[in-house]
Amino acid sequence: MGDVVSSHLDEAKREIITARTGQVMGEFGRLYEQQYAVALFNKVRFDIEGGGGPQPQLLHRKIPLENKSIFSSSLFQYLEENKKWRNRFLFVPDSYNINYYDNKASHDKGLHPKGSINCAGYKVLTSMEEYLDLISNSLPDVKAKVGSSPFLKFATQFPLILCHPYGHHYYFCVATEKEQQKWHAVLQDCIRHANDGLSEENKVQTPAFTDAVRLYRQAHGHYGTWDMMCGVQSQILSNLVMEGLLPELRELISPRLKGKMQDRQRNWMLISDAVYSLVQKQCQAQHETVVQQCEAARPSLEASIRTDMDQIITSKEHVTNKIREVVLPKAEKLLKVSIQPYISSILDALMEPTSRGFFEVRDIFFRELVDMSKNALNEGTKETVAQHMEKISMLAFHPVKMQSCYEKMEPLSLEGLQQRFDVSSPSVFVQRAQILMREQMDDAVYTFEQILHQSLESQGTEELCKTIQRCQDRVIKKFDYDSSTVRKRFFREALLQIFIPYMLKQLSPSFTSELPRFQELIFEDFSRFILVENIFEEVVLHSVMKDIMMAVKEAAVQRRHNLYRDSIVLGNSDPSLHLLEGNPSIDWAGEYGAQEEVDGAGEDDEGEDKGDSEASQKRKRMKQVVSMVQVEGSPVLPNESCMEVPGIAEEEEQEDGEENSDAKASPDKRQDQCGSPSFKAPESPPVLVNGSVMKEEKAKPGEADKETPTSSESTTESSSAVEEKNDAMQGEDRKPEVEEATQDQPQIAKEDVTAVSEEVLSPPPPPPEEIPPEELEKNQVSATPETSPEAKAEFPPPPHDDSGFQSPTTEAVKTEEEEAAPPSIETPQPAEGHPQEEMTSVPAEPESAPKAIDS
Repeated sequence: MGDVVSSHLDEAKREIITARTGQVMGEFGRLYEQQYAVALFNKVRFDIEGGGGPQPQLLHRKIPLENKSIFSSSLFQYLEENKKWRNRFLFVPDSYNINYYDNKASHDKGLHPKGSINCAGYKVLTSMEEYLDLISNSLPDVKAKVGSSPFLKFATQFPLILCHPYGHHYYFCVATEKEQQKWHAVLQDCIRHANDGLSEENKVQTPAFTDAVRLYRQAHGHYGTWDMMCGVQSQILSNLVMEGLLPELRELISPRLKGKMQDRQRNWMLISDAVYSLVQKQCQAQHETVVQQCEAARPSLEASIRTDMDQIITSKEHVTNKIREVVLPKAEKLLKVSIQPYISSILDALMEPTSRGFFEVRDIFFRELVDMSKNALNEGTKETVAQHMEKISMLAFHPVKMQSCYEKMEPLSLEGLQQRFDVSSPSVFVQRAQILMREQMDDAVYTFEQILHQSLESQGTEELCKTIQRCQDRVIKKFDYDSSTVRKRFFREALLQIFIPYMLKQLSPSFTSELPRFQELIFEDFSRFILVENIFEEVVLHSVMKDIMMAVKEAAVQRRHNLYRDSIVLGNSDPSLHLLEGNPSIDWAGEYGAQEEVDGAGEDDEGEDKGDSEASQKRKRMKQVVSMVQVEGSPVLPNESCMEVPGIAEEEEQEDGEENSDAKASPDKRQDQCGSPSFKAPESPPVLVNGSVMKEEKAKPGEADKETPTSSESTTESSSAVEEKNDAMQGEDRKPEVEEATQDQPQIAKEDVTAVSEEVLSPPPPPPEEIPPEELEKNQVSATPETSPEAKAEFPPPPHDDSGFQSPTTEAVKTEEEEAAPPSIETPQPAEGHPQEEMTSVPAEPESAPKAIDS
């Protein structure tokens, strides 16, 4: 493959790439220097004058993923150099970059990874058909024939493909559908995090960079949203260069590509990846040079700004008034004809899925706290609460558990806006709303964590359930306020991103020739901080901002989707709570003696090298947010298992008849089967202790990948009993069985449950005097019995997934669970409007015997 790249990227082509990159970076550098001085002036002025909006009610965690990792597991990766599949161990740290190793031992020893993937700009696909449709557009003149075989055969029927418009493509596959779903959620979260944009903590470099990129694209006729504005600065600049460079290279290289259709497409992808790497290196070096020059001049610029602040502000206001007199009449006419008729409809399209996603965040958070309250009914100890808080503390960063919230945003449709308002794709708004959902969930969890910890320190274990309930009500109310504020801000920003580029595109041709004469009104000393192009955009923005604010305010006054008016959000409603802001995350396991749970643990520590470094030990102790798919005790995937692509089809036929007997297969036999991983239940399964289990859940196949809480007092079964159970579970379909309740399950007095069930499981009250309970229940995502048939059709219950939050909806499942429940236990029912499933903190393992529960 290297010969293909070198033959088509000769010295002449490389000179073209270097020249084009230097041209783009030269123009960008000039814009960046101008916008850097403007951003510095705005930052200094904001520091002096201040500003801001409603104060958040929830606390914000500074370092949420400290000493945490997202996910790690083994899967198969396709190697381009030898066209083989090899087992790889993938590790996703808190940076959301995907590191892949030869095996888990290489990661534990602290060796450098074989490679790392920054997911900015990528898409994850789970079928070869989607991928072929995507790459068919890479070479417009090359079309696939009907029925033609794909260029790549996957080792299993559960692929995972990471593809980039310009960069390298990665091919993975796993053994089961459950693994595919979990990895799909994790990869989407990595992409979502990388596409979130630049850090807003740098108040000068970030706005200067984004404004320079936007002005560059506008100068070349590209207005509107840009879905490749993602990643770090060098990646964004590389995307900017490739946007114009790639079509030019395609015209030069495409006619020279030889071979079959699939070979030509693959060769072009390799060439594009090589060009992208060259461009990224050059962009990074030239951007660093520009930033260093601006930072060197910053002290003198800032001194000038502070000395002449009043004069600069006065001069800017004078020029703004002059430009407003010229621009405003045409802007208002355009606004009245082309913008105002569409504001309400676009706002409705944004509010519906966004509000459903935030309501789902609220419901998941509420159900987790109810689960903890039900456990406190049985145990009533700080250790029980600490075990649950260990899981809840990382709830916002669990991609699988948050997937139901993210899915609510996927149906966002801005049909027709692509042509009228130059909106490239709704993915920009979808990913931004999903990031806000995650932030709101983490703020709610962190606030509850701090309040509960303070209450436990002062009150002890007396009336533990009531303490949890009070903290829960307090946090839920604050979440409702902040959710309204965050959503309104998101709606305003989204509408501005849709309308402003359209207005600038319509108005710029008329005023491009007139703007230079306004520059003469600015003193030369102030010309670095006052640019007429920026003032022109500010005038256009303020012309449409009033209508957008009124539309969002009207929706809040009408209480649509639980939006509140800003006037009811008190600026300093809970000063005692904000004293806790900035406190580190609570170490529940260490402080209350809760047994620490490390997802994916279970590796045999015997034989470990005693000379391991502290960094290696830290990696082993690092808590993992998402549990591993491979359960403890399952055989390690063969590290050297490779296979030739032509032999895949024959081995897949063997797997079709033997997929249910992998647990009994010998290591040699598994290696012959394409190296596919085979999962086996541990001979001594860990005993799950949970005092709040009201009824035994129905065991689901593949559920062993959930978090498995441990206990200091555990009972184990003999290995022979487990083997008999595993043999009995081996079948063609592996149908789940309903576990029977054991005699050791703790019993709860009916009067105790009845006395506190209403208080503990009652939904949080709405804010006073603003939203009646009838309307709050009406706006809940979970449909209540009073919901109309139309609403039920519009808000179908989300499907059950392995995140463990969706309660069964069919009567058949409920009947089976009731039959399996002990007759002496009465399950508290959740309040109306907040459907609550059974306790999901204890996953059932399908291949193990029924768990003995020790009280």
